[in-house]
Amino acid sequence: MFAFGLDRGAPKPLLYGDLLNAAQAVTQGEQDAIANMANVAALVWQFLPDLNWAGFYRLTGDELVLGPFQGKPACIRIALGKGVCGTAAASRRTQCVADVHAFSGHIACDADSRSEIVVPIIHEGRLAGVLDLDSPLPARFDEEDVAGLERLMERLASALSG
Repeated sequence: MFAFGLDRGAPKPLLYGDLLNAAQAVTQGEQDAIANMANVAALVWQFLPDLNWAGFYRLTGDELVLGPFQGKPACIRIALGKGVCGTAAASRRTQCVADVHAFSGHIACDADSRSEIVVPIIHEGRLAGVLDLDSPLPARFDEEDVAGLERLMERLASALSG
């Protein structure tokens, strides 16, 4: 059983530091990537305010396939290069989108989503999948979110790959 202190009002760098520590605690020693994704998705959902979806898409063959998440039911398969998730996967670069309706090719799994951030998971030079966060607020994500989430995925890449 894990219990983590949580101060959603903390400055983002501290919040992301606490999230990283919690995520490392729950993934430490666990080899199953799906189990680790499930716990990390739950922690992201718990720690970060103003989300309506938080989860993973795993690279399976030449497409992204829905993995563990928190939120409403989601699109199951996403082609590389399509939508925000597919673009992040194909480019291997974080996509931080202030207005998803202005993103060419956006895939609307949830009509309530207004902004999105997608961070690739790269382990030993290979793409394993992406972390996807949606918010009902426009411009919810900023450079501090990019930095915090990229650090989280870099540190957890081995635990989330498999």
